[in-house]
Amino acid sequence: MIKIARIDGDGIGKEVTEAGVAVLESLDLNFDFLEAEAGRECFDKNGTTIPEETIKIARNAKATLFGAITSTPGQKSPIITLRQELDTYANLRPIKSFKGIDCLFDDLDFLIVRENTEGLYSGNETIDETEEKAVAQRVITRKASERISRLAFEQAIKLNKESVTCVHKANVLKKTDGVFKESFFKVAKDYPMIRTNDYYVDATAMYLLTKPQEFDVIVTSNLFGDILSDASAGLVGGLGLAPSGNIGDKHGLFEPVHGSAPDIAGRNISNPIAMILSVSMMLEYLNEDYWAEKVRIACENVLEKGKVKTPDLGGTDKTMDIANEVINEINRLC
Repeated sequence: MIKIARIDGDGIGKEVTEAGVAVLESLDLNFDFLEAEAGRECFDKNGTTIPEETIKIARNAKATLFGAITSTPGQKSPIITLRQELDTYANLRPIKSFKGIDCLFDDLDFLIVRENTEGLYSGNETIDETEEKAVAQRVITRKASERISRLAFEQAIKLNKESVTCVHKANVLKKTDGVFKESFFKVAKDYPMIRTNDYYVDATAMYLLTKPQEFDVIVTSNLFGDILSDASAGLVGGLGLAPSGNIGDKHGLFEPVHGSAPDIAGRNISNPIAMILSVSMMLEYLNEDYWAEKVRIACENVLEKGKVKTPDLGGTDKTMDIANEVINEINRLC
């Protein structure tokens, strides 16, 4: 029995999680889904965006499947809290072009590895008594920088990639990004078979628009990784096709990277592909490589055939129509 924490969240998070779970339940595997709450609706009900019980359930599960949440002003972010509590220090964001999808580039296949636990997202913010000045503390440690760099190189080897690019702004953020850059090149010495280079984050943004084929694996800090990965999703069809995995030494947390989209919530028209691809990443994390590959290929085949499409892809089909078509394709593959 594989225990999976299931956190649907708000809005379309509920719909895409239902689709992802349907795909999981169609496989010849034995899952026990442990339901937990987080998000805006949870706050309205319980007075907190993420109860301690949710964190406890996630800690005791083999992996966590997370839908999407609506932000609650002035309250802590459930996803950032979970990443920190579970020490899922690496956010893996694959950027891949799919046949059948109208996108800016049809030949992309690279990975962004984002440090998940510190930087400007560490939550160290203050505001003075007059509310005239607010300060956010950017924390970058050598330990976290070396750890995320090493994981990036290991991912490059696993994916048969030739290069790893470090993205930073050390010409301006001389101390903090200086630590990040130095840590990267220190770790790089242990991987002489992998080509290395580094770019400033602003230059990287331009290169992603002009020559994204150059990249194999990008490793960067928390805020930069968040921005670049969402921008990169736009190169290949949008956030509805963008999965992610948050990986640590003991836990895995998997989520599509889109928001809760309250404007379309409840209409069952959200695209579940990002969630289902996140399910594939979760299966790989659980060492269920056979099923991970089947789910991924099934998604690719459904997109290429284009018979079933949600509105964001130019179709009129429903969320569960996509999920059921992926399930049918998995059955055909098996």
